[in-house]
Amino acid sequence: MSISPSRRGSGLLGAVGAAGLLAAGFAALPAGAAPAAPAQHVLLLSIDGMHQFDLDYYVAHHPGSALAALVAAGREFTRAQTPFPSDSFPGMVGQVTGGNPKSTGVYYDDSYNHALLPAGTTTCTGVKPGAEVTYFEAADRDPLVLDAGQGLPGLPGSILGMTGNPTTLIDPTQLPVDPATCQPVYPHSYLKVNTVFEVARAASLRTAWADKHPAYEILNGPSGTGIQDLFTPEINSDAPTKPSSIDWTKDNALTQQYDSYKVEAVVNEINGHDHSGVQTVGTPAIFGMNFQTVSTAEKLPTSGGRPGGYLANGVTPGPVLSGALDYVDAQLARMMAALKARGLDTTTTIILSAKHGQSPTIPAELARIPDGPVIDALDAAWKSAYPAKVDPLVAFSIDDDGMLLWLSDRSRLATSFARTFLLGHSGTGNDITGAPRSYTRSGLVGVYAGVSAQHLFGIPATDPATDPRVPDVVGVAQPGVVYTGGQGKIAEHGGDNARDRLVPLVVSGAGVVPGVVGGPTQTIQIAPTILSLLGLDPGALGAVALEGTPALALR
Repeated sequence: MSISPSRRGSGLLGAVGAAGLLAAGFAALPAGAAPAAPAQHVLLLSIDGMHQFDLDYYVAHHPGSALAALVAAGREFTRAQTPFPSDSFPGMVGQVTGGNPKSTGVYYDDSYNHALLPAGTTTCTGVKPGAEVTYFEAADRDPLVLDAGQGLPGLPGSILGMTGNPTTLIDPTQLPVDPATCQPVYPHSYLKVNTVFEVARAASLRTAWADKHPAYEILNGPSGTGIQDLFTPEINSDAPTKPSSIDWTKDNALTQQYDSYKVEAVVNEINGHDHSGVQTVGTPAIFGMNFQTVSTAEKLPTSGGRPGGYLANGVTPGPVLSGALDYVDAQLARMMAALKARGLDTTTTIILSAKHGQSPTIPAELARIPDGPVIDALDAAWKSAYPAKVDPLVAFSIDDDGMLLWLSDRSRLATSFARTFLLGHSGTGNDITGAPRSYTRSGLVGVYAGVSAQHLFGIPATDPATDPRVPDVVGVAQPGVVYTGGQGKIAEHGGDNARDRLVPLVVSGAGVVPGVVGGPTQTIQIAPTILSLLGLDPGALGAVALEGTPALALR
């Protein structure tokens, strides 16, 4: 469907309220259905930042494209929605576990845990719990190089020689520590439930994946061994080599170059090799990659002297984004051609979706708000009102186009204080041109605090909260708000804006009857669908058992 600017909104929270957040409908297989095993391979592609309306627009204007062919031959779910928060980590984890954060325990790639100990702790007795959970580039052995510190010569051209076991490239001193064992908690150990990769491995099927940080070893699942070939060049490293003043996300041409390494890895895997193209191992049963190109094209104000983002209507892609969509289409065409050349096109199912969307898309809506001063003001107000209480109030926050706060005091007094302050705070940010733009209510339409924040995520509520992972305060941003201290981006994700969460979902190939499904769908349904396509039991997924996540109806 084509989404016009008049259809924008505050997302699912605005539509159905907090109680309905995790009770949204599914486009699902009939009860009791037992799908056969029509596919030998599932190729999963996450076009990060892509909206359903982007796909609609591109197919309408490029009817001869690979994307158009994929949609025409596939089943398109036009109301697919990501988990909330709409961050990359819960988005991707949801696609391969079948779970929302309440089941996976993963709320963001940079979060907080009230029960773990700070990174670097080596003597755990008597240490006060509470730690940032750092599962992004900061966890790399060397975040400034593309191979994350492996030490490959000849970078970036040699990057396909990067290890398929990136757990070895994570610096354990950057990880939170488990007080019970006094050992670092690696990403895969943090995940509460298993993944499709682990289920496939248990069935002696081969698995592979490519993503943007070594911390995506979380997709291995709790066993740590779900993905046999995991290729994770560091996207936030200096580009094209160290030292550089920019990383691979700051210029869209560089992002395309970066994504092309992962495309090469996937084509190598289609051709029966490992990601490097050196070893012959057979085409994986489950494999794929994420694309960053569309996401950076939406976020960058300019790239290569051309404007990023959308035109004034918020639907038509601008020059950089148009080029990014063309790039993704060309890479999809390359993969489809490789499958056909290998005779795998009739036994492979392609699933195309996105970890997240992005907002705002209408340039005039943009309101950039520096979040640091907002949090500082909250802490100062708390200290003034309650000088004998713990200080600062905010233990950790992550604010992109929404607010997640973990408080050092989880009492009703503290969570209510934070909510009241945020809804009463005003200030000045800047607009798309950099001109001053005033804001009220900290840029928020609503704040969920304490028990209401737990209800939001479907966590059994206690007062104060006892779940160590769930945020204590959740702020839902006004449309157009991006929390940033500068002017380096014009869009973000992580929040509940409809354009953060309404993404494409197309299943095309073996086992699929073409058609369009307009009912509510969640991207977490991808996980049980993958297993159904391969003839494996979706019920083997812990999150599917916990949440009742059904496979998509493909016929």
